Amino acid sequence: MKRLVIDATPEEYAVTRLERGSRVDPTIFSAPGLVSVTSTPAEVSVVSPAPHAPSGGRTEVGWRLLTVRGPLEFTLTGIMASLSGSLASAGVTLFALSTFDTDHLLVHAQDLPRAIAALRADGHEVHPASD
Repeated sequence: MKRLVIDATPEEYAVTRLERGSRVDPTIFSAPGLVSVTSTPAEVSVVSPAPHAPSGGRTEVGWRLLTVRGPLEFTLTGIMASLSGSLASAGVTLFALSTFDTDHLLVHAQDLPRAIAALRADGHEVHPASD
């Protein structure tokens, strides 16, 4: 796996589960940072900066965002496997999602230093928000 460049953001993120078919207020897309809405037959999941988390569902806060600098070509393989393997070996829980251009990982805030250390130990360049 080639060395990836990963940015950590200072903002706290939330992951919210809404009931299937729930409507999400479109103003959430004006929130600064990453916003992702995924709908399945069983649920609607929303990832957003914590202050913009939708109400009316089950929300878990305290996540920090790690974003692989992209864009990444669709022909690249093993990116998520490499990153998730590094974090699993370090005992770090993650919530993963991808966009057209890149991959994103959410880790619990208390695990962020361990996540950064694990990714660096596996040869990736990680820029924490304080750098």
